[in-house]
Amino acid sequence: MQKVKIPITLHPGKAAQHRLKYDGIVPLEKLTRLREVVQEEVGEIAVKIHCKNDDQGFVVIRGNLSTHVTVTCQRCNGDLGLDLVQDFVYSPVGDETESDIFPEDYDEVALDENGEINVFNLIEDELILAVPLVSTHNEASCSYSAKPASFGVSCKTRHAPFTRCD
Repeated sequence: MQKVKIPITLHPGKAAQHRLKYDGIVPLEKLTRLREVVQEEVGEIAVKIHCKNDDQGFVVIRGNLSTHVTVTCQRCNGDLGLDLVQDFVYSPVGDETESDIFPEDYDEVALDENGEINVFNLIEDELILAVPLVSTHNEASCSYSAKPASFGVSCKTRHAPFTRCD
């Protein structure tokens, strides 16, 4: 399949009716909330999206995305590279749609006032959820030291014990 430009917004009903497929990339700089979580400002997210109607007649937006990002290790404060790979399945909901009728494996995505969804927001949400809450290297490759960190010279090393430091 040829790589195509991923649309910013999508009308899911029309896309499902035409069984549209998208296979392309989204630049990281377009996703401002994700850039607050990761360290780099440039990069690409590989995205595949397939829109269709399922056997029950629900509009389904199915896809996957993958990228490599760098975050800060919460143990040693060093750089930590993460490969993020995420699959997703969404079904759009409007004001009149009852959410309890959807199959369990479908996530809901809200339609805007034009009956469209923001694909970039959906991709960004998925990637933010894929980043671990506490990102750390494995213990063997982490440069964390159990020694207490101290900065500057302490009073006890400059003066004799039991001497008042002012």
